[in-house]
Amino acid sequence: MQNNNLYYQSTRGDKKRVLSAEAIIKGIADDGGLFVPETIPRMNEDLYKLKSIDYKELAFLIMKEFLTDYNQDELINSINRAYDSKFDTEIIAPLNKKMGVYFLELYHGPTLAFKDMALSLLPHLLKNAAWKLNLSREVVILTATSGDTGKAALQGFANLEGIKIIVFFPYKGVSKIQERQMLTQEGANTYVIGLKGNFDDAQRGVKEIFEDEVFNKKIEEKNYIFSSANSINIGRLIPQIVYCFFAYQNMLGGGEIKNGDKINIAVPTGNFGDILAAYYAKEMGLPVNKLICASNENKVLADFFDTGVYDKRRKLVTTISPSMDILVSSNLERLLWAISKGDVQQVKKLMNSLKSKGFYQIDFEMKKKLKCFYGGFTSQEESRQCIKEIFENSKYLIDPHTAVAYAVHKKYVKEIGDKTKTVIVATASPFKFTKSVMESIDSRYRKFDDFELINKMSDLAQVPIPSGIREIKKMPVRHKMVCEKEEMKAKIDEILTDRKEK
Repeated sequence: MQNNNLYYQSTRGDKKRVLSAEAIIKGIADDGGLFVPETIPRMNEDLYKLKSIDYKELAFLIMKEFLTDYNQDELINSINRAYDSKFDTEIIAPLNKKMGVYFLELYHGPTLAFKDMALSLLPHLLKNAAWKLNLSREVVILTATSGDTGKAALQGFANLEGIKIIVFFPYKGVSKIQERQMLTQEGANTYVIGLKGNFDDAQRGVKEIFEDEVFNKKIEEKNYIFSSANSINIGRLIPQIVYCFFAYQNMLGGGEIKNGDKINIAVPTGNFGDILAAYYAKEMGLPVNKLICASNENKVLADFFDTGVYDKRRKLVTTISPSMDILVSSNLERLLWAISKGDVQQVKKLMNSLKSKGFYQIDFEMKKKLKCFYGGFTSQEESRQCIKEIFENSKYLIDPHTAVAYAVHKKYVKEIGDKTKTVIVATASPFKFTKSVMESIDSRYRKFDDFELINKMSDLAQVPIPSGIREIKKMPVRHKMVCEKEEMKAKIDEILTDRKEK
């Protein structure tokens, strides 16, 4: 382990520097900003020499650079417990070449989405952090989800001693299978609440609770402390860097690229966490040419990269890629900090403008630093066409979010003519979105519901049904709480005063 510790600070100016354990426990800084590493460490190992190591070894090499206050045994044990038999492949994140691109399959974990890649690990990091900081209070994980984070976090933290987890999801704003995954979650310490609103409402409500000093003091008096499993938690973000390097070393090992060759990475983007991890990988030294930020019809990020203006003053569009139906991308704040050279006053000004006016505009110098990004968007119909095109040509199924990334990549190539080899980040299994996927392939599937289509999808693609959803329709619904936006604190208060309603 290295001797020099890496410290974290707030994007908004709180001068307190903390080590990673404290940043992970707190989730969000006291001033409402997000924790960022003061510097991005470099990956000093020769990537070619790493081409044959497994996912766990690579995870340790990368994360030890960021989590310098964790010792070697703590990290290795956490990593081994995270990436075990709960994944349906020892490879953990397979790379599948289809249609001239490389699909990085991040959905082989227990909840069939890329969130498992970090949320299988975060509980172990958080438990270690609590021990390091001698916490006597019980940790309450408070999380908003647009569909996938919720189940992955619930699965990761279920029945973990000393921790409760409360998840808010947009009621009727996720897929039927995503919803059933959450509502059937076991664990006496798990709580799921449907919010009458969209994901932005849930995310805003959670952030406001973190920033409410009076409510936090009330919770502390009950011997609790809040933390987060959203990608606003730096402990969620850092593990996502690993699979960017893993894709590269697999391409090296397979002879698809030569050492030092640049690649493009196309990411279906909602809250900006996954593509920010790719940006951090690039800053660490991964040879990246272009980061393709792919949006659905909620194209607030595509517009930002085009104009330098982030404007949430628009109607949220409900799409077949619900995890991307977001107008406030929280992790973009970390990128603002980076491209402003850590100018916390500038970041604070921009975020205040977003809150009070609904938009902000970055200056010319900041916009110049976005040249490694390409922002684009695609319609639902174009996404459906891509799902059908890929299946008809290669018998390979992708989900609607991955289809957004593929469609935007096609537009990028047509517009720019760039022939750089490209990794498409496949963020979820098609089995989580059976209706959207199967209807895209053939309209005759419209008469079946999401659950009936699980078997039909398996038969069509000749792939087994993932164990995580094999019996999902038969599982009992355990969580029935629904609330208005204004009732979030009250519901949390009920849970933490030992009212057992689920």
